[in-house]
Amino acid sequence: MTSGSGSSQFSSDHQELINRNLDQIIHSSTYCLAHEDLELLNSSSMRGVRMLLEISKPELQLEEAGITSTIIVFGGARLKEQQFAEADLETALNQLKANPESATLQRTVARCQRLVELSSFYDAAREFAFLASRYGQPEDSSAPCCSSHVIVTGGGPGIMEAANRGAFEAGCRSVGLNIQLPHEQYPNPYITPNLCFKFNYFALRKFHFVMRSVGAVLFPGGYGTLDELFEVLTLRQVGTKHAMPIILYGKDYWSRLIDFEFMADSGLIDDEDLHLIQFAETPSEAWALIRDAAPELP
Repeated sequence: MTSGSGSSQFSSDHQELINRNLDQIIHSSTYCLAHEDLELLNSSSMRGVRMLLEISKPELQLEEAGITSTIIVFGGARLKEQQFAEADLETALNQLKANPESATLQRTVARCQRLVELSSFYDAAREFAFLASRYGQPEDSSAPCCSSHVIVTGGGPGIMEAANRGAFEAGCRSVGLNIQLPHEQYPNPYITPNLCFKFNYFALRKFHFVMRSVGAVLFPGGYGTLDELFEVLTLRQVGTKHAMPIILYGKDYWSRLIDFEFMADSGLIDDEDLHLIQFAETPSEAWALIRDAAPELP
């Protein structure tokens, strides 16, 4: 009896050990299908795979959506619609009243005043995107509506929001190429839902910006805007990217910011490189420059 009981207990413990081992096998990351193993996919050794995915996923979706060409709109994330810029200024002024000797608050007020002045660019980007989206379709196109000259932005706030908003108000589609940042950047609410993408790699985001582009319009912005400007200028200069209009909106602003003539006079770029840049002062002028470069449009 004792021997039999011990044998039974041993058998039970042994079976429990086997069951526990089987459970560990099933739930082990090694037993997970490779494409479902998030720990593996997020490892440094899989960086190449992640980059391939960031190339392929948007490309497959844009192809499925029938997007044949895009217009890039770049500009500052900090530029706001006038009413919101004025609200920020009012807040800054009230803070300064409470501490009028503060150099930091004085600086904040001056910056807010300037952002109120620059808020007109938000309206301009919104109107340009409306025009390009509404009228950027070939008359004889057999593609779905809003497949040509589709607005593409970085998907965030400011000028990006304004451009996506203009397309939205035109009843047309637009693309947002968002980026994962240390301080989370959420997509603006005007992007076409199935055309909003989130990237980890800036380089691959840039790849999708230029891949289908037939023009780029750049409004005042910060480092990111300047980065994208010189990216498309370099691609055009070396002939990697086909001829397309690169339009700087607001000549006074851009001429003060960057002295392109000085670069040419210094021999650092050719005089012909200056012709890669065009300027526009109104949304309709910017749209005309792009429309005229695409003779199939009405």
